[in-house]
Amino acid sequence: MKLFNRRALAYVGTHPMDFLLQCLKGFRANQGLLLAGAVAYYSLLSIVPLLMLMMVALSHFISQAELLATVGRYLNWLVPGQSKPIVEEVGHFLDHRDLVGGVLVVSMIFFSSLAFTVLENAMCVIFKHRVAIRRRRFLISAIMPYCFILSLGAGMLIVTLVAGSLQVLGEESVWLFGYSWSLSGVSGVLLYMLGLVGEVLVLTAIYLVMPVGRLSLSHALIGGVTAALLWEVARHILVWYFSTLSQVNVVYGSMTTAIIVMFSLEIGATLLLFGAQVISEFERVGKAPYRRTAQPMTTQAVQK
Repeated sequence: MKLFNRRALAYVGTHPMDFLLQCLKGFRANQGLLLAGAVAYYSLLSIVPLLMLMMVALSHFISQAELLATVGRYLNWLVPGQSKPIVEEVGHFLDHRDLVGGVLVVSMIFFSSLAFTVLENAMCVIFKHRVAIRRRRFLISAIMPYCFILSLGAGMLIVTLVAGSLQVLGEESVWLFGYSWSLSGVSGVLLYMLGLVGEVLVLTAIYLVMPVGRLSLSHALIGGVTAALLWEVARHILVWYFSTLSQVNVVYGSMTTAIIVMFSLEIGATLLLFGAQVISEFERVGKAPYRRTAQPMTTQAVQK
């Protein structure tokens, strides 16, 4: 199997601006901002129940303090500067988890899967050329969100173990040329790279599984790297903006945290779907003939 489509690579290499413009036109035609708003809204509903379920399951293997520290560190990648209140809520839930009943657990499982369901529907709009050929069975669509939750739980377990080892490494020092060199800087760089690699892998897994049909691993990796790099730029801009220029706390008061989290999720969902649009256009470029005009998503019935 070829790693990349040569026709697509040749087109993107010779017409990078045309390809970018076509991605933007396709994203606008598919009403990407509207889809991102739906994904962000349901992600806001899902994030706390999902974290609670994962923490309850993983607390049987790892200490609660270490889990919360790891979640707080990497939750900043998703909601920059607003991980503390979310981690506090999860910590309060873990302190009273013995009082949790079966009805609450079932409702948490349901709400934690909503974001994946809406994301799958958004992917169907962006990859409509795949949906026109074949459709996914209902049973697979129903099971997929819970498989993602299990996969995220396993990934969180691995990340927590690796992050703990890197933190221990940061407390060590090396004697070289008569000087003691602390490894704290190396540990910080490795923790950052661990988060970045984990982000790329999660995005690649989403692009690999969510669209209908078999998607090439190389294409999914292109979308994952694109979305991850764009989010890294946006994340640093958000941190700078909310710490220096923003007056959102004056306008919204006690609702500040929810507004900032929603805004961050909106931008993240937009970049996630734009990465999917890049994959979709890359697939179309690799097939001849390639139409440059984007086909808009219609919301009204076609009149005869």
